[in-house]
Amino acid sequence: MADISHEPSPDAAVDATASLVRSVRRIAQAIDVRSREISRLTGLTLPQLLVLQSIRALGEVSTSAISRDVSMSAPTVVAVLDKLEAKGMAARYRSTVDRRVVHVRLTDAGRQALQTSPGLLGDGFLAALAELPHSERLAMAEAVERLAVLMQPRDSQASLKPHYQAVRPS
Repeated sequence: MADISHEPSPDAAVDATASLVRSVRRIAQAIDVRSREISRLTGLTLPQLLVLQSIRALGEVSTSAISRDVSMSAPTVVAVLDKLEAKGMAARYRSTVDRRVVHVRLTDAGRQALQTSPGLLGDGFLAALAELPHSERLAMAEAVERLAVLMQPRDSQASLKPHYQAVRPS
């Protein structure tokens, strides 16, 4: 008798997971290539460009707000800001209301760098994305957001499990 259950077979689950891992790897490679291209053209790393864009979008802002906006840890943002400050593209100053709070603002050099920098995703990607129906772009954005949430470690032990345990059914 034919199996009419709607549950995927264990092999199908492994195949889907393997396909997902390959796709995520291809995305990571594309981001790496684009990051190197941006660095070559601008002298800025992708995190530096993201932080500059965040400061431009948020205005004079705290380090913690930048951290939330660009999804980087606060220590990483501080390290990026150190480099941007050394390049003269951002300036930090203490709040006049609460001296414990440090704000960041763009300098003229930072604004100029943003005006001349290429887009993060590249024109080809943006053109191809624009050709998709709105509903498909929305579904894609929701799926990628869900994937990003799923990829966040739930605890320190979860991220240390061997790969085969994560992709093979028990």
